[in-house]
Amino acid sequence: MKLKWLGHACFLITSETGLRIITDPYTSGGGVGYAPVNEAADIVVVSHDHFDHNAVSSVPGKPEVVKDGGVKDVKGIQFKGIATYHDESQGGERGTNTVFCFSVDGLKLCHLGDLGHRLSREDVAEIGGVDVLFIPVGGFFTIDANVASQVCDDLKPKVVVPMHYKTPKLDFPVAGVQDFVKGKKNVRTLNSSEAEFKLGELPGATEIVVFQPAL
Repeated sequence: MKLKWLGHACFLITSETGLRIITDPYTSGGGVGYAPVNEAADIVVVSHDHFDHNAVSSVPGKPEVVKDGGVKDVKGIQFKGIATYHDESQGGERGTNTVFCFSVDGLKLCHLGDLGHRLSREDVAEIGGVDVLFIPVGGFFTIDANVASQVCDDLKPKVVVPMHYKTPKLDFPVAGVQDFVKGKKNVRTLNSSEAEFKLGELPGATEIVVFQPAL
């Protein structure tokens, strides 16, 4: 499985067979300085309907859209949507959020979208085992570095990919990734937006992989 960070909470996941999945495509502007999404996809996953996560029309290729809770089979991939909240007030501040779990090339992926609270025991049980976890760490709109660390402890993923944090191309009042990785072991900072992960070749202890945005 190949993974490419386009920016913000948007990733391109490409299977060994060439199936292309994009998560949470953003609309450029309004504080989002990443260039428009220019990667075609077969499937787009949307965690919630905010402009920096739901720009499906910007994705080339006429992809099939996966959103909301429940289990859906799309192009041979089973997606499980788990209902959560965008804040600590059960959606009273920023609404709902859907966590998505799905497998690609035998790897169990979990994209937390704009999760705004620590997961409940029931959420953790429903998510189950995770190989690659996409987790917001910037705070303010989502969980911050401290709660993100707790979520990682709860889910115990093999690989942690931070997202939704301050970069030179994101003018949101959020923290940078440094707050999350500070003091942690097994942090790998790439000089690239892309990496490949294979079943049987994942780290023994949880590894944090920090990508450079492609756009």
